[in-house]
Amino acid sequence: IELKSGILNVLLKTGLVFTQVDLWLGLSYCDGNWRKVTVNKEGSIVSASVNELREQTLEPHIQQLKVNSPIYIGGVPQEIQNVYKELGSEQGFGGCMKDVKFTRGAVVNLASVSSSAVRVNLDGCLSTDSAVNCRGNDSILVYQGKEQSVYENGLQPFTEYLYRVVASNEGGSVSSVWTRVRTRESVPQNVPTPSRVHSINGYSMEVTWDKPAGVIGVIEKYILKAYEEDGPNVPITIAELADTSKLTGVLTGLRPFTNYAVTLTACTLAGCTESLHALNISTPQEAPEDVQLPTATSFPTFLMMSWSPPKTPNGIIAQYTLYMNGVPIYFGNGTTYVVKDLAVFTPYQFLLTACTLAGCTNSSQVTLFTAQLPPSHVDAPVLTVLDSRTIHVQWKEPIEVNGILDRYIIYIANNEQNFTKWNVVYNSTEFFLDFTIRQLFPGTEYLVKLAACTGGGCSISEVSTAVTDESTPEGVPAPKAQSYSPDSFNISWAKPEYPNGIITNYGLYMDGVLIQNSSQLNCYAHGLAPWSLHSFRVQACTAKGCALGPLVEARTMEAPPEGVVDVFATVDGSKEVQLKWLAPNKPHGQLTYTVFFTGLFYADQ
Repeated sequence: IELKSGILNVLLKTGLVFTQVDLWLGLSYCDGNWRKVTVNKEGSIVSASVNELREQTLEPHIQQLKVNSPIYIGGVPQEIQNVYKELGSEQGFGGCMKDVKFTRGAVVNLASVSSSAVRVNLDGCLSTDSAVNCRGNDSILVYQGKEQSVYENGLQPFTEYLYRVVASNEGGSVSSVWTRVRTRESVPQNVPTPSRVHSINGYSMEVTWDKPAGVIGVIEKYILKAYEEDGPNVPITIAELADTSKLTGVLTGLRPFTNYAVTLTACTLAGCTESLHALNISTPQEAPEDVQLPTATSFPTFLMMSWSPPKTPNGIIAQYTLYMNGVPIYFGNGTTYVVKDLAVFTPYQFLLTACTLAGCTNSSQVTLFTAQLPPSHVDAPVLTVLDSRTIHVQWKEPIEVNGILDRYIIYIANNEQNFTKWNVVYNSTEFFLDFTIRQLFPGTEYLVKLAACTGGGCSISEVSTAVTDESTPEGVPAPKAQSYSPDSFNISWAKPEYPNGIITNYGLYMDGVLIQNSSQLNCYAHGLAPWSLHSFRVQACTAKGCALGPLVEARTMEAPPEGVVDVFATVDGSKEVQLKWLAPNKPHGQLTYTVFFTGLFYADQ
């Protein structure tokens, strides 16, 4: 398709068939106004029209047109011209083009979809008076000299200029072809504030604006920015819009029930400019997000429920609804509630709904338990005496545990401590139902009770009683023999350290002879000689046998000696006499002797 010499020429080649349509225009298009050019192929008919002018031709042998290569608008590269010389393509188009559209598809923005642009005017005409440009050469001289390059300034932004070089000498001159050059765009100025902002929902809004005035160049894109009014000067969300033919865009990623300031930014290839002022808008409320799970402080028969506001309320919370096992039990805007009359240690399903004016959102479902209590009743343990030192304990699990069973504890007491001190002999989280108590004392009465424990505490059974089998006593003490007269003893003793049963009798042996056999703990022995030595031993007996204690010796008190002391004297010299004597027949104790002398003695000089 070419426009030359006042003729719009259309050449179409399909296979070996050429089709040509020529539409005469003259200079009618050179009036500074836009012209709508349409080229159409319908079956065998190819037509061309410019505004109200139209021309068509019929070619029965024309084939279907299939386009599978790039489309060139405004000119054909040199390599393509060399391949299709029969098309006779002229120099590229010089003028203005916009709103290029194919049969199928939207209007093409050449600045954004073209892969390359060579000598093609994409926007704006060379001058407002296009008719002048149609008349021919009205160029001005920008350089004259012998240099082969020149720098020209003072040009308009984003404007196409035609240049050609004339080389001359005394013999004449020769001219180059016209070369088209476009200056770069400038940064947009005076970008307007968005004219209208409409909330689609709490998360997005539609923004409308007017096309910036005085933009020299092609607007590559628009950028919408939303700032929180009281937040940092950083946009919360940004939307880039590459289709600059539309003056409406949508901002997403907003937060409901929030005040925003919205700005418009226009960009060319030279840079971007944001509007100086913003348009304020408040997003509407939406249903809450991140509704928190309800929590509870557990008691055996009630739950003290509480919950926190949603992490993202998206508005003003108008009401909470608390569900238990699918049934609503609370309506209101509080954050606490007491659920009463519940069963002990029982699971309940709870769900919380939070509502704004825009809608409601449920939390996840949570299972909460009421608190544990001690077991309702614990049966007394069953005791089996295995031998004199062992008792086997058996018990049953409580019927009403009221929680999770945690442990069993066995307490024991015996008559040696008057059943006042209870000792723990078993404390285990293993849920066995029996235990053997060892290293007990024979013949001893024991009290045993069982405790069953949950997280809510322990319940203790009634007491069970058992008596270990008797055995011979152990630790029979030595007797104490006290003499308060020369012919008698008072003998006493204590109970065995380990009776190992019921002591039936005590036997007291003196000098190996049993002198008393009774349940008493003392004995009086008399008719003894003064200062006589005797041995004593205590024997303690149970039904299983007897045991002897250690041997103890003691003497009766002394008495005056009885009998005659025979004295024998032997003269050893003029001044010495030797005396000898015999002890009395019955000393009755440890004797000391005193010798009395009468007569004259020599005195020391």
